[in-house]
Amino acid sequence: MKQLLHSLATGAIELTDLPAPVVPHGHLLVRTASSLLSVGTERMLVDFGKANWLDKARQQPDKVQEVIEKARADGLFATLDAVKSKLDQPIALGYCNVGTVLAV
Repeated sequence: MKQLLHSLATGAIELTDLPAPVVPHGHLLVRTASSLLSVGTERMLVDFGKANWLDKARQQPDKVQEVIEKARADGLFATLDAVKSKLDQPIALGYCNVGTVLAV
């Protein structure tokens, strides 16, 4: 399957081939024919991804407070590793899908 992924660390957007997911109990697998990319939501994510660390902090002051509290509790290096790891996890773009149900 193909999925549009966005890097919060760099702002890069990439169409990636991924294996089809396993369908957990109570879920559906849908072959998407069309997906909505919201000008507001996705633009905010892309702008955030392209921002430097300082601008990212300015955009999410509540997260800055969480990072400060984590640094106090876990130490600076563990906190920096956690923040970097979080930003290195790509996120899927598009959330309003139209398609055909393949599995239940």
